[in-house]
Amino acid sequence: MIPLHKLGQLPRSQRLRKIGKIFAEAEYRMSLGELPSANGLSYLGELAKLLSRDEAFSPAVVSALRALKIDPEAEEKELRRGLNTVRHILLAETGKQTADWDFIDHEGRLDPAKRQPFPGMKIYLEDIRSPFNVGAMFRTAESFGAERIYLSPLCADPTHPRAERTAMGCTDIIPWERLSESAGLEDLEGPFFALETGGTKLDSFHFPKQAIMIVGSEELGVSPQSLARADNSLGRVSIPVYGAKGSLNVSVAFGIALQAWTSALVLHETF
Repeated sequence: MIPLHKLGQLPRSQRLRKIGKIFAEAEYRMSLGELPSANGLSYLGELAKLLSRDEAFSPAVVSALRALKIDPEAEEKELRRGLNTVRHILLAETGKQTADWDFIDHEGRLDPAKRQPFPGMKIYLEDIRSPFNVGAMFRTAESFGAERIYLSPLCADPTHPRAERTAMGCTDIIPWERLSESAGLEDLEGPFFALETGGTKLDSFHFPKQAIMIVGSEELGVSPQSLARADNSLGRVSIPVYGAKGSLNVSVAFGIALQAWTSALVLHETF
């Protein structure tokens, strides 16, 4: 532990960075189930008090810091929220924008035995380029009960650190495989449907008991070849939008469509 008086003597930017690392480490340890010792909690509490005396912070930030309860008497949820609050205050103050990889996984290791997938609910991710999107889609697929995920040859790697951070452990427990260039959808047994514009509206689409949902790239959507497979099978499902942008992030659209599919299965008890 760095003595408080030494931290107080450092230039402000350096002091904030060092305290930020201390809080990030403590929060990460808690996400793994390692609770700080009583001495460690007292030290963290003193660091929060030190920050609250920093007159360069806005009054709202000072007020938030003073309201935190980081000590041996704090409940675990309250403590986690306190650590998280301090870390993000320091991220903002040091000029670092909060990004997906700045969030700590509080779930720890996931238990595959707790999965309750719907047999036959499968996903084909075609040329999703962003590791963040791939990770988010893995997490969504696991949450809504997808049985398996297939990846096109050019899809971002689920084992990329940014994908794994966004997936929060889901890449380890949901079965997935990357199809070879010579394989693709031709070697998969349908039926198929595509999440794409120009199809049946979400609330009117008849979601099947078993199928492979095709989700295309962020920029170009589903390829013509894959669209043809879907159109010759179960068709396309589309999400109506009403804003000026007229489109959604692919991982957001995927979440909306998958939740609708899951709801249809539960409603009709087809699983």
